Amino acid sequence: MAEKERPVVAFLGPEGSYTHQFLNLPIQLIVPNSSLLISNSDSYTPQATLDAFKFTSITLSPQITIEDVFSTVQSGTAYRGVVPFENSSNGSVVFTLDLFADIHKKYADILVCGEAYVSVKHCLLGYAQPSSRNQAQAETESPSANEGEPANDFTHIKRIYSHPQAWGQCKTFLSTHLKYTDRHDVSSTSKAAEIASQDETGSSAALSSIMAADMFGLDVLAKTINDNVDNTTRFLVLRRADSPTSASISQSDCSKEQAAWKSLVTFTVDHGNPGALARCLDVFGTYGINLTSINTRPSGLQNWNYVFFVEFQGRKEDGHGAEEGSVNKALGELGQRCRTWRWLGSWRSGEVIE
Repeated sequence: MAEKERPVVAFLGPEGSYTHQFLNLPIQLIVPNSSLLISNSDSYTPQATLDAFKFTSITLSPQITIEDVFSTVQSGTAYRGVVPFENSSNGSVVFTLDLFADIHKKYADILVCGEAYVSVKHCLLGYAQPSSRNQAQAETESPSANEGEPANDFTHIKRIYSHPQAWGQCKTFLSTHLKYTDRHDVSSTSKAAEIASQDETGSSAALSSIMAADMFGLDVLAKTINDNVDNTTRFLVLRRADSPTSASISQSDCSKEQAAWKSLVTFTVDHGNPGALARCLDVFGTYGINLTSINTRPSGLQNWNYVFFVEFQGRKEDGHGAEEGSVNKALGELGQRCRTWRWLGSWRSGEVIE
């Protein structure tokens, strides 16, 4: 395939992130020969891409922010986008929630069409001191090496770089070994590794991935330092509302497979009306719909008013007879009880990708 014909894969750069691992998922989620835009605030993007595409059929295009992913999908420049939505240790990615809330009406055509869960294992990267370099290498390569236990002396480290989400996932390690070291927020964990690699004195380090260590020539000073060994980030796939999706299901089979699907809606209520939120949530129970998460973000209308995010099992149906589906009935009733609401897509539930 000619270079100009390759699908574009854009991600939060530079290379060396974990979302390559994300794309090690059923390929039908991604339309062949289409542009795919990827971002990851934890900067684990390229790992999933490597597994799925092996760099033989795509063109990588690094993006600076998650909003760049939304903008490029909204404009039609990219066919798909991938963004982090939540982490099992550190909660929701508020940058992504705010873009879905869309209080400035910039991303009216964005819908979610897929998801996957990616295992995230943070490492402390930097340049080991000569006296401990051989020991660090032995600990890293040994099958019996203890994850989360340092093989190095960290007294030479004066600065650590990482994405803000990573700090909250490695609190125990940082407070134990690097409590008084200056922390610097950067746009991604792979960017942190790039910055650390440029400091030949070894006084800079990064919370990042083993892939980033290989890419930027850094030593792994400690591996799997996240508090939760099952640390996992969930990513969502974005598309434009007028873009076709490969996921399909017949109307007759839809009701049988509702539990295999998820949907996301946002809505606002009259905060001065007692019970307004409870009445909105009640519609889902009325139609037997299981809620899987609830989030809030500021509405932008006035202080202490919120946009509510509700994720639930089931899918919005289209076509003849769709109005008889339980999700469609619930959404119709929700529209009568809330102030404003927006459907943000339905998709098949994903799996954890190691």
